[in-house]
Amino acid sequence: MTNDDFETPEMPEEPEQEPQPEGVDVSPVQARAERVKTQIGQVIVGQENMLDQMLVALFTGGHVLLEGVPGIAKTLSAKLLARTIASDFSRIQFTPDLMPADVVGTPVFNMKTSEFNFKPGPIFSNIVLIDEINRAPAKTQAALFEVMEEFQVTVDGHTYPMGSPFFVLATQNPIEQEGTYKLPEAQLDRFLFKIVLDYPSLEEEKIILRRFRNDFTGALRETVEPVLAPADIADCRRRIEQVFIREELLDYIAAIVHHTRNSGDLFLGASPRASLALMKTAKALAAINGRNFVTPDDIRYVVFPALNHRVILTPDREMEGYHVREVLDELVKKVEVPR
Repeated sequence: MTNDDFETPEMPEEPEQEPQPEGVDVSPVQARAERVKTQIGQVIVGQENMLDQMLVALFTGGHVLLEGVPGIAKTLSAKLLARTIASDFSRIQFTPDLMPADVVGTPVFNMKTSEFNFKPGPIFSNIVLIDEINRAPAKTQAALFEVMEEFQVTVDGHTYPMGSPFFVLATQNPIEQEGTYKLPEAQLDRFLFKIVLDYPSLEEEKIILRRFRNDFTGALRETVEPVLAPADIADCRRRIEQVFIREELLDYIAAIVHHTRNSGDLFLGASPRASLALMKTAKALAAINGRNFVTPDDIRYVVFPALNHRVILTPDREMEGYHVREVLDELVKKVEVPR
């Protein structure tokens, strides 16, 4: 089975009868998200789910892995998102000969002072695009473990903290396997979301051709302007933390994750980090939709991007052609939805 056999869930709709409780004002979160999507929408056609999920990760302090075939705007989308934020941006092209020091930095001997001074690597930025992350060997991928989880780098016994925000966007191609190195589970777990991208629809393809028929050099992307400051992102995170989530929905999240650990279709289930990811991203999704409370639809929407890279099918299910999305969809259906 392929990804095209399953429909990507739509953004949750506004509940009709559930009243909005008094609490944090999330309208600034929604407004900022709309400004970013408007800027990126000048260039990117479709991919609304991808943009929403990237913003959810940005506003919750997580990282994103974009997976899809070449030519569907993975790298371009990451670069455009970086353009909408008034902060530093760096790009690291992962290659088989890339060393850990090329990513995090290295001590350099200063002839004048006869001392070693640390020269930061390109990971020291606010928005970091790691293109083709699976092209680098395991030792280089391992250099990301500490910085993606703890927002710091330790070199020669000295710890160097990252600035704020610190947001890693990585891309990988799932089709071409020659010259690539599979990301270990520990590395995958560092990503809040793994966003699986599909081909555009026929109508979207027509819009793409019309939009770029007189723009061979991609000049349209230069129209994207910064609309967010680091302080805006920090404010969004503070507001999202205060979004209300009922006790029953916390139990709902725990039940979903617990089922992944006891499913006969899965060799590896999700960890408590996955539970926290579901909670945080459901709250962020609610805020982006203008609500200061979480609904079950918010949780169901984030299940696949938050869990698809954290679980592993059993060899039998893999040989039978099952897809992770199918297993997760069936698993969620078995969990009773709180009323």
